[in-house]
Amino acid sequence: MKSGLRHQLAEKMAGEITLSDSPGKALKKWRMSFDIPQGVLAERLEVSPSVISDYESGRRKSPGTAVVGKIVDTILSMDEAQGGRYIQKFCTMLYADFDDEVIYDMHEYAVQVPLREFAEVINATHLCGSLDQSLYGYTVINSQNAILQLSSNEFNRLYGWSTERAMIFNGVSNGKSPMVAIRVTSFKPRCVVLQGITPEEVHPIVPLLADKDRITVLCTSMEIEKIIAVLRGQEW
Repeated sequence: MKSGLRHQLAEKMAGEITLSDSPGKALKKWRMSFDIPQGVLAERLEVSPSVISDYESGRRKSPGTAVVGKIVDTILSMDEAQGGRYIQKFCTMLYADFDDEVIYDMHEYAVQVPLREFAEVINATHLCGSLDQSLYGYTVINSQNAILQLSSNEFNRLYGWSTERAMIFNGVSNGKSPMVAIRVTSFKPRCVVLQGITPEEVHPIVPLLADKDRITVLCTSMEIEKIIAVLRGQEW
């Protein structure tokens, strides 16, 4: 990974954690985004696992910039040792240039948003998967244009800064196509929202694919413009 890109990513991560109203939650988001267990990160930092847990829960005073910098550098170094999969993904996001015919809206949350609350706000019906999850963002996607125009690598850019997000697909007929597209890509979202159809209209293969990747699937009939408006209006 080029040092310049790594440096930019490190600056973004450290800045988000340090400037967040909830630094511990921001730290937890990045740790989980790199798929690193608390205990493993603590071991690399040579601290007790309870120290990381206390930072993330807010029980311990927020770490200073020097400590945050060390944590971020450790997370990136651990990923580099495994081939830099997540660094490459997130660095791609630094230069993401999305076609507005594919992406209608994309937003990141600094803190966890309960999936149940998210579902309620967009009047979604639960189809399958656990609702006891949290989100760190969402992407509103034109399903047909995304599937027709994006390569698998470009499709991964729809995840923004965290895969723990809701992917809201507009213009679906039965939900099969977006689920198949997700199935063959490397990253998986926390939740898929099928906009414009009811659970009765969903293809039978959708819950089967969702179960394999542990994805929660919701359906909503709310108009896409209203979805964007109500989500943007939330103080999360």
